[in-house]
Amino acid sequence: MKEKLTIALVAHDQRKADMVDWAKYNAEYLSRHRLICTGTTGSLIQKAFDDAGIDADIECMNSGPMGGDAEIAAMVVRKEIDLAVFLIDDLSPQPHEADIQMLLRQCRLHNVPIACNRISADLMISSNLWGDPDYSPAEQSYVKFDRKLAGNS
Repeated sequence: MKEKLTIALVAHDQRKADMVDWAKYNAEYLSRHRLICTGTTGSLIQKAFDDAGIDADIECMNSGPMGGDAEIAAMVVRKEIDLAVFLIDDLSPQPHEADIQMLLRQCRLHNVPIACNRISADLMISSNLWGDPDYSPAEQSYVKFDRKLAGNS
């Protein structure tokens, strides 16, 4: 696969502190890759990295409610995102729920791994497959399931 990834980082308001903490903890790894963030999340990560003297390639889109989720979803469709980390606040209603669901759906449709909590994000960034030149993810397959061929299992 790739040596240098483009990683999308998105976090709802109640998860932004968690995202910044996760990004700081993984700063050595993240600083070797291109980071695409929604506006406020990216600004907070940039400030934390600047305060710690960490140089990183961080690009900020609009904030989520102002279209940042949709901008990142478009990048997913164009195959410009390799991995997404989206720390979602599952305890609060989101006024831009349609954009959130669109981003999640596009990641699933276009075979982009998406982590929605810290442990899945840690597992994904620590995978040896990222640096394996012989690994290529299988394309998504949407074939109608035939119960007759499956033997009614």
